[in-house]
Order: sequence, then C-alpha cells, then structure tokens
Amino acid sequence: MTPLLTTLALLAFASNSILCRLALAPREIDAGSFTLVRLVSGAVALLAIRAAARYRWAPAALRPTVVRGFVPADGSKANPLRSWIPGFLLFLYAAPFSFAYVSIGAGTGALILFACVQTTMLIGAIRSGERFNPLEAIGLTVALGGLIYLVSPGLSAPSPLGSILMAIAGVSWGLYSLRGRGSSDPIGDTTRNFVRAVPFAVLAGLATLHAAHLSIRGTLLATASGTLASGVGYSIWYTALRGLTSIRAAIVQLLVPVLAAAGGVLLLSEPLTLRLVLSAVLILGGVGIVLAGRTSLR
Repeated sequence: MTPLLTTLALLAFASNSILCRLALAPREIDAGSFTLVRLVSGAVALLAIRAAARYRWAPAALRPTVVRGFVPADGSKANPLRSWIPGFLLFLYAAPFSFAYVSIGAGTGALILFACVQTTMLIGAIRSGERFNPLEAIGLTVALGGLIYLVSPGLSAPSPLGSILMAIAGVSWGLYSLRGRGSSDPIGDTTRNFVRAVPFAVLAGLATLHAAHLSIRGTLLATASGTLASGVGYSIWYTALRGLTSIRAAIVQLLVPVLAAAGGVLLLSEPLTLRLVLSAVLILGGVGIVLAGRTSLR
C-alpha cells in the first residue's frame, strides 16, 4: 500500500507546481491571493473529508485512526503553542512557494524545492540516529552539486529571489514532513494543520492587498491546488510516511522535479534548458547512488 500512496502523493506534489505556474505565470491571480485561496480551500475540503470519514464514506487510506475530536498525534495537546508549529510550517512552505513561482519555471522550482527538502530531511534523519554509509554520502554530495550548478550564476540560471524563496519553501516542507512521520491520524492532523495555516495566510494576504487581483480561472486553479493537490495529496503523504524512513521519504520526493518539468514542458511550453537537464541528471543520479547504498546495507 505504501508504494501506491507514495506515488499518488508525488503526483499531487508535481501537480501543485504546474497549477501554481498555470495561475501565476499569466498573472491570473497574485501570489498572496493564490496562497490564501489554496490554504482556505484545502482546509474546507479536509473538513468535509474528515466529516465523511466519521461515517466511513471516505477511502480507507484517508480514514482517521481517531475519529472523535481533534486529538494531536504528537502530544501537543498539553502545549497549545506547539500545536501551531505544523500549521506555521505549512504556511511557510505555501507562501514562498507561490511567490517563487512568479519568476521561475515549474521544473526549476520543483528541482530547487525538493533538493532542499531532501537536504533538510536527511539532516533530520542523521540527528535522529540514522547513519549514511560512504556510498550514500557520495550520492548526497552529487545531488547537492546538481542543485548548486542549477542556481549558480549564468545565462540560464533562475531568478535569485525566486530561488531563495523556493529554498525557504523546501526547508519548511522538509520540517513539516519530518513531523508528519509520527502521525497516527493523517487526515485529522493534516486538517488541523491547514486550519491553523489559514490565519497566517490571511495576514500575508492583507500585507499584499495592494497587489491583489483574481480572475475566475486563477481562483479555480488555486482551489484545485488547495483541495486536490494539497489537501487530499498531503493527507495521502502523511499516511505514506508511516511506511517510509526519513531517508527514503526524502529521496523519493526528488522524483517530483522530473514530473513537474515534464508537465511544464507539455502544458506550459516552458523551455527544457541544458542547465535544467544536467542538474536533473546530477540530482537524480545522486539519489540513485543513495538508494544503491541503502540497498547494500540489507
């Protein structure tokens, strides 16, 4: 079940990049409004799914272990402030993600995002006691070299500001995923996180109100991103995380840039630059080396 759930989650992640670019590249909606609509629609969809799950209407993979009341899976009930951390991390991923995609392509953005996700989660894995063998260390070095090459100055290098924003989003998503590995109620925890991210998104929307503009198409794309690619996708991801180690969860996410880049070329007519191809080869090659190193330990 874990491979299927992981595949569905990765497709949802790639869809987010494509939907965001479809909305922001032609200025159908501004980044602040996209973030707000995405998080609000995701929260509403998750509340509806959670209500349905109480009556066993939802798919089995999305049914909560705890179906009565909001019971935090990480023991944060005794510390209300701690319970807001995942919601803030979700916002700190979603907002920079939107603003970054104003200036960089879907494939490039996904490559930066998930390279930073991988690095964050691998550091977390090491801190929690997981260890690399020499082959895994080489693979990580190769993958990071691909990221450095992608964002290094040059004619086809992505926007520096966009790259920094996407890196912030990647670190935030990595931390969010690490916290999610302990979830015993994926749908409930994801719902709470979305609900708690909304106030931060409202504040961000107010701060960028002077630049706000929404079209029907842009709003629909943001809603699709929030309900399907984010709300449902993240619930599936939280479920899949229970069957993945931190290292494996970090590594599999680097398949997303390939999917996003393909979608960007096919749906957005984005150029497939030599820099992007070479960076993808280095990063995915590094991932392959890490996987080989992990397999050799068995």
